[in-house]
Amino acid sequence: MLDFVRRTAADPRIVASLPLAPEGRTWLPLDGPGGSEAWLIGWPPGSGTGWHDHADSIGAFTTATGTLKEYSLAARLPTDGWKTLELTDGIDRSRVLTAGRGRTFGRHHVHEVLNESATEHAVSVHAYFPPLPRIRRYSRNGSVLRLEQVERPEDWQ
Repeated sequence: MLDFVRRTAADPRIVASLPLAPEGRTWLPLDGPGGSEAWLIGWPPGSGTGWHDHADSIGAFTTATGTLKEYSLAARLPTDGWKTLELTDGIDRSRVLTAGRGRTFGRHHVHEVLNESATEHAVSVHAYFPPLPRIRRYSRNGSVLRLEQVERPEDWQ
């Protein structure tokens, strides 16, 4: 999947096909490899995902234009049955993903992705396998992570 998102992010024709909005992210579905779900996503300045995971899907994403910052937790969290979790010190990670840089992630990877630029859009390519069964959204206050919402495909399609 990482190879797919990198190749797609490097294709200027595909990247240019995404309409960019001044506020709010935009996205287009793509034909992902091997039954995966794939998206081209536009990020206006200052936009982000909030803390979330992709449940039982593995994934990959690459920045096509601009710069994205990912904040993640280097910890294996319980998968179900909790609403509030106290995080331990030292599990916070961050990485800057400039154009052409990408990463993979495993199941239950909790992260937040942001376009921290005040002036420039970013565009990225994402792929998930199996196709997203759900997205769990979290709030974070210091060391407390709280499950806020579970979304299913019908909620975003």
